[in-house]
Amino acid sequence: MFKKTLLAVSTALGVMASAVVAVEPIEGDFWLQEVNAGNLPPVSERMPSIPLVPDLKLRGRELGTPGGTLRTMVTRAKDVRQMVVYGYARLVGYNERYEIVPDILESLENENDIKFTLRLRPGHKWSDGNPFTSEDFRYWWEDVANNEMLSPAGPIDFLRVEGELPTVTFPDAHTVIYEWHKPNPVFLQKLAEARPPFIYRPSHFLKALHADYADEETLSEALYEARVRSWAALHNRSDNMYKFDNPDLPTLQPWMLATKDGKSRFLFVRNPYYHRVDPNGVQLPYIDVVEMQVVAPGLVAAKANAGEVDLQARGLDFKDTAILKKGENSGKYTTLLWGNGTASQIAIYPNLNYNDDLWRETMRDVRFRRALSLGINRKIINKGLYFGLAKQGGMTVLPVSPFYREKNSQAWADYDIEQANALLDDMGLTERDKEGTRLLPDGRPMWIVVETAGERQEVENALQIIIDNWKDLGIKLLMRPLERDILRNRVYSGETMAAVWFGWDNGIPHSYTSPDFVAPWQQEFFAWPKWGQYHQTSGDAGEPPDLAAAVRLNDLAHEWSQAYSTVDRAVIWQEMIDIHAENVFAIGLLNNAPQPVVVSNRLRNVPEKAIWAWSPGAHFGVYRVDEFFFDE
Repeated sequence: MFKKTLLAVSTALGVMASAVVAVEPIEGDFWLQEVNAGNLPPVSERMPSIPLVPDLKLRGRELGTPGGTLRTMVTRAKDVRQMVVYGYARLVGYNERYEIVPDILESLENENDIKFTLRLRPGHKWSDGNPFTSEDFRYWWEDVANNEMLSPAGPIDFLRVEGELPTVTFPDAHTVIYEWHKPNPVFLQKLAEARPPFIYRPSHFLKALHADYADEETLSEALYEARVRSWAALHNRSDNMYKFDNPDLPTLQPWMLATKDGKSRFLFVRNPYYHRVDPNGVQLPYIDVVEMQVVAPGLVAAKANAGEVDLQARGLDFKDTAILKKGENSGKYTTLLWGNGTASQIAIYPNLNYNDDLWRETMRDVRFRRALSLGINRKIINKGLYFGLAKQGGMTVLPVSPFYREKNSQAWADYDIEQANALLDDMGLTERDKEGTRLLPDGRPMWIVVETAGERQEVENALQIIIDNWKDLGIKLLMRPLERDILRNRVYSGETMAAVWFGWDNGIPHSYTSPDFVAPWQQEFFAWPKWGQYHQTSGDAGEPPDLAAAVRLNDLAHEWSQAYSTVDRAVIWQEMIDIHAENVFAIGLLNNAPQPVVVSNRLRNVPEKAIWAWSPGAHFGVYRVDEFFFDE
């Protein structure tokens, strides 16, 4: 008999446990024929002895009925990986309040972020019926992550604390322990990400491809058949659990890939060994099959309008809302408008590492960045692009985050041409040419070239408005659309003066969230690519930060990684957010721009109000697509 377990958290020892209730699993129709034929065990033998039973009523969800095929679309064949994102089966994952809770794990003990004891569910199995045990963790750690052939750079970075790798032990079949000498506060957060680091592998499957385990002759035949030269290449190709492109690779996700060598249409069928069951004993997921069609980017809205999907948000923008609304009756769907989890829907990044010395010095003057921000009429952009439904403001965290401050959202974000011009005059940029354009100290006109990925019409529309706004500052904006990869390479090399991108992917950080993306640690933050390169390569490339505010952010990020308490980490986070608001490293325009979500009228348990976010949230994942069901 299962007994009820409550979540307990203490200061010294944090114990996270899944709620355990007594249920008798019920065999569904989908696998019944296979069970009757003796090809598959009954559901009572397929489930863990302690399955995860979500409290649907507590979360306002309906108890569902299994069955049906859910149709959705992607724009590239490689985006079958979205099924790992949407499926969102993780060792630990976020709930809808963005708390980290056990999922695949039965429970987890956290001792001051130094020692993590992971406890697996007894009887849990991979999708092919083989046991999921600590051997799968040991195999990854010893035979993959620490094997030079498979992982030349060694274990992934989030497992290093000031260069130190953990001690990893496997006391029994259902226990795995990670331990460091200093705190690793990002450990759980990384495990819960949309793209998680899979610190386990189906060892029973992959050992047949590993030189330390496989029969040499059999392995040689496999290499010949796969047309690869080394066992390591074959192993790595077969082993990518995030790409989700190998139907033979066992999985723990709610659905498993059933299409081999697909190009335009992929099918995913329910995992018969999935570890979640509803309070009535019905094994999740409710939906039997997910059909993922690959279409051209420009056709997503049109096909959704024609009623050819049951659930779709990816590939849809707010500009598509009108056509989607028109098709609701004939397409038998509803268009929901969710909030957006990015810190800013559109942000301009002056490149503080730009290769031109004089322009770099100019852009590093905070008065210049503040003036550019004050010179933007966000209200007009909001009305023109989003009918006033977005929130105007600079780039900062969203109100859902505990670090949100209204003053940070409004810092240097009012439309104030007079103050903007005063800041530029105060910098000594008072000389102008005959057209009224301000001049740099060397006599060059102040023309700012803003490069874009050329993928979003809303970006070009916003920049057209800003072109007129900045004329009043004596600054000429030139827009240059590029391909995404070309844009990134130009930014990273310092060739781009300024670029447009989204704001931070994670606009709702908490104290447990790693602040690496608000520190000068990532080249992906277009304001300081070379500072990010310096950190990411341990000084082998890029430049060390040499701007006082950036140096302070760098120091704070290190302090956060060494802090022992949630309170200390929260204080650090707040200071970092405040520094960004005052320094305007990225000029945010709007946030909370509505994200259209097309939902079939037959599909249940899809939240009407929600946040569309990659991190944290895994887009649909945090809302548990395995609990969605068709009412017929």
